[in-house]
Amino acid sequence: MAIPLSVKVRERALTNWRIRQVRRAGIHVGLAARVIGKPIVEVAAGSSVFLGDRTVLVSLSEWTALGVSRPVIIRTLRPGASITIGSDVGLSGTTICSASSITLGDRILIGADVMIVDTDFHEVDVIPRRYLPTPEPKPEHAISIGDDVFIGARSIILKGSRIGAGAVIAAGSVVSGDIPPGTVAGGVPARPLRMVSDTANG
Repeated sequence: MAIPLSVKVRERALTNWRIRQVRRAGIHVGLAARVIGKPIVEVAAGSSVFLGDRTVLVSLSEWTALGVSRPVIIRTLRPGASITIGSDVGLSGTTICSASSITLGDRILIGADVMIVDTDFHEVDVIPRRYLPTPEPKPEHAISIGDDVFIGARSIILKGSRIGAGAVIAAGSVVSGDIPPGTVAGGVPARPLRMVSDTANG
């Protein structure tokens, strides 16, 4: 995909400024990370967000084949929440929102408009729920995504999900549990479909 030269020049000029803005918002940013376009970042007092080395946040449709329908959104909702994103991770129009804990490993590919959230945002079993606070987080709500995972466009990863290293999540899937390492999974809810065929490593 050819990125217009004017867009490349503009983003190179703005990247250091955007990194500084992300740091001012409270994110620890690793070496050689890049921010393409303007993300939405909110870090609650007493929470933490870590962005690993060489990770790229893409909020511009010109920069990715599928385009994005929204900027990257990284948001913690309460004290004690944490978002940790490893090294060499690519995010395009991704939403990551945590009230508990979300941990992403290294070399993860996240397709356009994926959502990763570890809370229901509203009570499920309490009525009326309109004005109630965000449900209290529990340890089992935490999300972990292993190294070398590929998450297809517009998938949703819900609270308590654990995706093993090397797994592939088909586009448009909803993950709400455990996906074993090295499997291709898909559907609503996502289920293992087959094992990954690692032709690169024989």
